[in-house]
Amino acid sequence: MSDRQTLPSRRKPGAGRRKPSTGRAAARRERRGGKWRRGWVIAVLAILTAVPLVFHRHVPNSIGNLGSLLDTFLPWVGVVIPILAVAAIVRRSASAGVALLIPTVIWGLMFGNLMVPGKGGGQYDLRVLSHNVDAANKDPKRTASELLGADADVIALEEITAADLKIYKAQFAKTYPHVVARGTVALWSKYPVEESEAIDVGFAWTRALRAEVATPEGKVAVYVAHLASVRVGTSGFTSGQRNDTIKQLGQQIAQEKVAGVIVMGDFNGTANDRSLAPLTAGLRSAQGAAGHGFGFTWPAKFPMARIDHIMVRGVTPTKAWVMTSTGSDHLPVVAEIRI
Repeated sequence: MSDRQTLPSRRKPGAGRRKPSTGRAAARRERRGGKWRRGWVIAVLAILTAVPLVFHRHVPNSIGNLGSLLDTFLPWVGVVIPILAVAAIVRRSASAGVALLIPTVIWGLMFGNLMVPGKGGGQYDLRVLSHNVDAANKDPKRTASELLGADADVIALEEITAADLKIYKAQFAKTYPHVVARGTVALWSKYPVEESEAIDVGFAWTRALRAEVATPEGKVAVYVAHLASVRVGTSGFTSGQRNDTIKQLGQQIAQEKVAGVIVMGDFNGTANDRSLAPLTAGLRSAQGAAGHGFGFTWPAKFPMARIDHIMVRGVTPTKAWVMTSTGSDHLPVVAEIRI
């Protein structure tokens, strides 16, 4: 044995020890990476939400009228976006958050202008109102009273029965001395009606009329129409009759000689519905130009679509809005117009 003592070897300070920060940094990197790896299902659903918004025009009407049906309820696709956003937050998924930007931007570009406040405004020359009063309305007197409260210069009503027409005439007599009634549509005006005629849109009974209203600022041609609705059949949703009425009315309006044109009524379709193009071509929606929001009118208890319209040509909408329920299954629409 050696007399030399063996001394313990010296270790450098910290040698052999795991740096405390290394584990925490790795955990942070893991958490950051997890945010991008989580929520891929939500991200895929977000991208799929954008598909009907971008390609809705490519959905054919030949399959159960699905194209027009999608056009009609297209704004409601946006309801999916906040639902997926909540799911992305719960999952803490960065990938889902980024994917949600796609449908959000597309929806905003398509419908954001409708949500902009403060559109239109200023003085107006004519206030007009349109309302499908519902043939099954149990209290037309109440409806008439609600409409009188709007103080419109011209009122257009659709789906009037012969019995209810007498009630509306009696209720409106003091305020609206000029009346035009054709079939199930009618017009009341504070100003003289110089000419009026029924318009044939392919029904066995009259559901559209034209009247020339002489306002203090000039003459305007006013159309009142109740177009056919989409029907449910064995092959799905069918709209052949409705499309025929649209084409016939559109041809009449296209040939109108009076510069100022106002078209009001229940079109049984939204402004987005491609089937309405023969009618809406060259016309401007009062709600889109001077209203705020979508202006849904049907069904009255929980409005999901705007199928009641005021559209114009050669005049300027300055304000548009939707009234509250009058007892009908539709809500009335109102617009102020500068001639």
